Amino acid sequence: MTSAIPPDLRVQVYQLDQARCAYCQTSEDLTITAFEIDHIVPVSAGSQTTLENLCLSCPACNRFKAARQTAIAPDTGRAVGLYHPRRHEWSMHFMWSDDRLRILGITPTGRATAEALRMNRPQLVNLRRLWAKMGVFPE
Repeated sequence: MTSAIPPDLRVQVYQLDQARCAYCQTSEDLTITAFEIDHIVPVSAGSQTTLENLCLSCPACNRFKAARQTAIAPDTGRAVGLYHPRRHEWSMHFMWSDDRLRILGITPTGRATAEALRMNRPQLVNLRRLWAKMGVFPE
């Protein structure tokens, strides 16, 4: 629950993630909603509220992730760990499509995370198309 996160820790998470969703890379400034602080490993799984276990998440990615720590890799059918924003480098697991409208998983973890969090849901792809026309885009 985000209300249990001290304000100074919340500021550190925002700074570390540069006010972007750690998963889909959407900038909070490009949306009309406040982003949430996600416990990467859920408290219900025994984790702590520490900077190493917190990241900024758009509400959609946070809802789709929920308390999951694993997902099925679409190419292998096997359960793999989800992308961990503090332990993994985004560019090692994901890349942008040539038109920069879709996030492509380049590892089983990336593919499973992109699918589980629906990082290419039609609404978000449409928003990315609009952002591209406006000359603004999540980095």
